[in-house]
Amino acid sequence: MAFELDKTYLAIRDEAIELAAAAEPFAVEADAMSTVHEGMRKLLADSGLWTLTVPSRWGGRFDSVDPLAVCVVREVLMGTSAHLDSLFALQGIGSFGLARAGSDALRDRWLPQVASGDVLAGLGLTEQDTGSDLKNIVTEVWRDGDRLILDGNKSFISNGGAAGFYSVLAREDAGLSLFLVPADAPGLTVTPTPEIIAPHVLAELSFDNVEVSETNRIGDPGTAMDHVLATLAVFRVSVAGASIGLAQAALDETARHAGTRIQFGRPLARLGAVADMLGASWAELEAARLLTYKAADSARVDPAASIHLSSMAKLVASEAAGHITDRAVQISGRFGLVRDSKLERLYRQARPMRIYEGSSEVLRLGISKTLVATVLANEAQTPAEKR
Repeated sequence: MAFELDKTYLAIRDEAIELAAAAEPFAVEADAMSTVHEGMRKLLADSGLWTLTVPSRWGGRFDSVDPLAVCVVREVLMGTSAHLDSLFALQGIGSFGLARAGSDALRDRWLPQVASGDVLAGLGLTEQDTGSDLKNIVTEVWRDGDRLILDGNKSFISNGGAAGFYSVLAREDAGLSLFLVPADAPGLTVTPTPEIIAPHVLAELSFDNVEVSETNRIGDPGTAMDHVLATLAVFRVSVAGASIGLAQAALDETARHAGTRIQFGRPLARLGAVADMLGASWAELEAARLLTYKAADSARVDPAASIHLSSMAKLVASEAAGHITDRAVQISGRFGLVRDSKLERLYRQARPMRIYEGSSEVLRLGISKTLVATVLANEAQTPAEKR
């Protein structure tokens, strides 16, 4: 049975289309920036779409963050501007743990500002020597009398230098805890991250004897990974949404070129090798889209139980985006290589998507573990249990 978006999600998609159209004139400029483009930020705030990133109690659109709604918006925005897409998504990624487990006082203070866009949010997980292996971070919180002191570093942090607060993962005693650290906290130093292939708002965070309040702990001590995994369960699939939006934009560009560019007396699209690439790209894109919508809808119902689907969707869609943009540049020849052309930007922006929020290799490892565990568990069931 075909998956169709209902009127609620179609209306949200229309809002995103309207925002993307308004942002299009600034896309090249914004996508070349490693600081926040204030014009993009104002358009996004005025659109009201940031209300999708927090629960309704604090000014959001739904009772809880809806992964399918976030996914639909990212699909539209990424096809126009990576800068716009990341500004939208990071509000939820940076604040989801807070919304899930923060104290009422902490949530009441910060989440309404996240929904309005008055404050940007950041999530501090990665460190200089630790990427996917979060259990081996070195940033730590230690007690000095009645005070909690935070020391360590975070690296390649999205919204770094622009966020009003960071949700920071730190070692506390024998476990890992999550703390909200305001951007103006004494002892917090922010320095730019080296430029990457597709400019992005990134920074290095250094914590030198930063005093954090007990009230700024998000959740109970030692429970941080629960909140981090919950964030991934909701937002990882949205990377798949952004990937298919990017791939769709690249495929549209190259199909337009192939249908109108005449070589050897006929349109490029009628040459066998080009037609093969176009057909393969469209098939990959639609397969990725169906898996992404299925995963997002499952995450809407039960995020924790469907994280394997979110991982599959992110894996398949980000890999497809890489294949499709590469073929698009190949079909377009020299025109796909022009600096800051639509295709050239999409080609560069596709590459990081196979790395952040779970590299393809790490995702395959997790998916494999789930597969084996599921098969063995099913085989251990009695016939009555299987029924």
